[in-house]
Amino acid sequence: MKNKIWKIVVAVLLIAVFVAWYAFRPERLFVNKYVDEKLPASNSDSAPQPLESGTFHSVLHPTQGTATVYRIADGSRFIRFTNFRTSNGPDVHIYMVAADDATDNASVPRAGFIDLGPIKGNIGDQNYTLGPDVDLSKYRTVSVWCKRFSVNFGAAPLTSSRGEQANSTGN
Repeated sequence: MKNKIWKIVVAVLLIAVFVAWYAFRPERLFVNKYVDEKLPASNSDSAPQPLESGTFHSVLHPTQGTATVYRIADGSRFIRFTNFRTSNGPDVHIYMVAADDATDNASVPRAGFIDLGPIKGNIGDQNYTLGPDVDLSKYRTVSVWCKRFSVNFGAAPLTSSRGEQANSTGN
């Protein structure tokens, strides 16, 4: 009887360890994912035009770099991270937040956001497409957000690159 109970306890402990590992993914604290994407090419000879830019500040995890919104000749827009660095983690996404800044965890869901997708890497230059539904007069901040734990790693409030309000709908 003791042998059977021991086997059950070991099985339950193994399952608990696996579930905890999957939820927290602790190895990601030590494993970095590097990205080195180039600036997207345009179909014309004109270079992408910077519209908005901001510097990342840390919220819950050290985060640094620059986020810049560009428009290319066909009118489409993308956001580019340069000299970017943050912590790695499980289920980290890039959000455009409908607020002037996101200095804590509560401000992101309270303000509303658009999910641009999973982070490509926690270190390096990378690009994220902005759909036509991203109104830059409303979505003023970029957040590095962990969906699994509802945590704001860091944020970059955007300001106009030209000292004027950019045409934020892409028209």
